[in-house]
Order: sequence, then structure tokens, then C-alpha cells
Amino acid sequence: MQSYNLVSLSGIPVLLFIAWLLSSDKRHLNWRLIGWGLALQFTFAAFIFLFPPGVKVFVWLNDIVVAVMDSATAGSKFVFGRLALPPGTVDESGAESLGFFLAFQGLSSIVFFSALIAILYYVGIMPWLVRSFARIFTKLMKISGAESLCVSSNIFVGVESSLTVKPHLENMTRSELMTVLTAGMATVSSNVLAVYVFSLREHFPTIAAHLISASLLSAPAALIMSKIILPESDTPKTLGINIKPFYKKDRNIIEAIINGANDAVRLIVGIVALLIAFLGLLALVNLVLGGIGGKINELAGIGIDWSLEGLLSYIFYPVALVIGIPPADAGEVAKLIGGRMIVTELSAYQTLAQFLADGALQHGRSAVISAYALCGFAHVASVAIFVGGISAIAPKSVHTLSKIGMRALVAATLACLMTACIAGAFYNEGSILFGM
Repeated sequence: MQSYNLVSLSGIPVLLFIAWLLSSDKRHLNWRLIGWGLALQFTFAAFIFLFPPGVKVFVWLNDIVVAVMDSATAGSKFVFGRLALPPGTVDESGAESLGFFLAFQGLSSIVFFSALIAILYYVGIMPWLVRSFARIFTKLMKISGAESLCVSSNIFVGVESSLTVKPHLENMTRSELMTVLTAGMATVSSNVLAVYVFSLREHFPTIAAHLISASLLSAPAALIMSKIILPESDTPKTLGINIKPFYKKDRNIIEAIINGANDAVRLIVGIVALLIAFLGLLALVNLVLGGIGGKINELAGIGIDWSLEGLLSYIFYPVALVIGIPPADAGEVAKLIGGRMIVTELSAYQTLAQFLADGALQHGRSAVISAYALCGFAHVASVAIFVGGISAIAPKSVHTLSKIGMRALVAATLACLMTACIAGAFYNEGSILFGM
């Protein structure tokens, strides 16, 4: 198993080389940022996976998240009854769960967690955490305070992180905007994270801790990949300056809860619309490809999978090997990573849960590395969501954002894969945190 850890470790320079090949300026890289970014990732990973108190902290965080999620189901159980019961559970009256329903268990939890995050913002805990990470990135990497603040916000929230630097967006350089987009797509928000935990915790008890650590590890990875692919060629106005997050504070805690819940409803509507549209269109495209590909297979005597997920799995098969997936599982993991780019990470995590339930993955490390590789909004739909969302509050930057959107998607994908390499390099079957 140690040999696979070394494969994961060697995958990091391979991913960095791919980013360099795609760089707009291969000669002028910020080596200080790359060095410190890698150092922060390895330091975070060593604390999380090797340092006994660190392992205990993240196991404790896992238990906290699971306990909070159990509290979150109180409201959904009252509204939806047995439909809201997580798989394998029984309510007070003895009624058993009817199975997993995304709408009634996963998506409904977003309302609770959005309200909880709004409370943490109101009492000042979340702004303090964001500023703390931002100071680390600004000081060590010598980047602008605005982009480091936005990257730090993305550890905890989603597209709304751009609001924390709203006054600075229209004055950002192309490289700064690239970082904002990449960080947004390379990480996940805490309220949506709950949905993934609901999908996987039955077969992956420590998934909450891993998803928290993945979002933390992906922040410096996003900085590294975005700055390699689009290096800074101008002088940012907030270079080396620590700035305060911009946000409109609610007048009282009740207003914070109401606004947080209302924001969650809008987010849920967006997620549902996205899933219905993309999965439906994907089925249509696969129908056409399957018909054409079936004829080709019949004439040529071959057995190629002509679905979009199948075609992308062929592309990502060597990538799965590079990040340390054993060959026996590389095909399945390649489908997850490739599929995530078109059907969103939510669908990919549900597929991962099904793989675990069916025993489709032969190695525990494959499930762990997959969980890290999928932990990000790095899919085609996110390009439209993030470019559109940021353009709405910085209309003067629309042209630049639209030009760099797809490059940011590539950078975010590489960042997620880099985080997966880190997890694979530190994987240890004997660790409590890695227990399946």
C-alpha cells in the first residue's frame, strides 16, 4: 500500500507540469506562492492525518457535523415525515426510513446549515476565521489581500464569497479574477457539504471530516493552479494588504436566521433546476451518442462506451492512476471524476455512494481519494454560475471573466486532483480517520 502512497505523491509534480504546459506565461511564475502553497498543504495534511491531536480534532469535527445534521433533520421530519428519515434509522414512533431521498434529506439540510452559517456570521465567528486564513495567505504568498480574502471565504461558503471583496472586484487584475473563479470552483460551501455527508455517511462514517479537510486543503491548491495557468503580470491594488471582509450585517439574530433560510431556498431551487436540466440533457446526448456509437461498435467489432461519462472516463483513466488509484478501481474512479465535470459533484457523490453500497471499489483508498477529488464545484455548470454571479456585482469585468472561465475550470479541476494526491500520499489504513 505504501507504493500507492508514493504514486499519489509523485502525482503532484505531474499535475503541476500539466498546469505549466497550459500557462499563459511559462517564464514568470510566482515560485514563492507555489512553494508556500505546497508547504501549507503538506502542513495541513500532516496535522490532519499524522499528528494524533490533529486526527482527534477532525474525528471530533466529524462527530460534531453528524450530530448537527441529526438536529437538522428535526425540522424536515416534522414537514416530510418518514421521507426525511436517513437510511437505516427509525423515528420515535418506530417507523422505519423509506431510503435516501435527495430532496427530503439532502437538500432540506441546506436550509438548516445556511441559517447556522448566517448565525456564525452574525456573532463574528465566521468573519474571524476568514480573516485569519486570509492573513496567512497574504503574508506567506505575497498576493493581494482581496484574492486571499476571497479564497479564504471559499473554504466556508460558495459563490457568495465574492461578496466579501465586492468593493475590489472591478479593480482586480485578470490573474486575481482567475484566482477568484478557480477558488470558487475548487472548493465547496459548508451548507452543500451536508448533502454529500447525507449521501455517504452510511458507508463512509468519517466522510464529514474528510470533506472539511478537502475544502481546507483545496484553498492553497487553487491558488497554486490559478497562478501557474494565469500568472500575475500587473500590480494588484491590494498587494500585500490585509483587508476586511465586506458584508451586510443583519440587525439581529432572528433576521440572520430568516435571511439565511431564504438564501438556502433560492440555492435549492437553483440546484434542483440545474440537476433537472443537466441530467435531462445528458440523457438526451447519451441517447444520440449511444445510437451512433452502437452502430460503430457493431461495424468495427469493438466495445467502446459512447456515453459522455464513458468517453470522459477514458480521458481520466490515466489521471486516476496518477493520483494513486489502484488499477482495479481506476476505471470506476475515472467515471466519477469525468462525470463530475458534466453532471455536477452532487451526482458524482451519489454515484460514489452507490459504488460503496455495491462493493464496486476494491480498495478503501479509492473511496477516500475519490471523495477528495470530487470535493469542488469544478463542473461546466459552475462556469456559468460563478461568471454570471460575479459579473452581476462587477459588470465592468464581464468580458475578462467570460474569457477566463474555462481556464479557471481546468485550474479548479487540477486543484481538486492535487488535493486528492495529498490525501493519497498520507493514506493509512490503520488510521481512525481513514476507517471505512
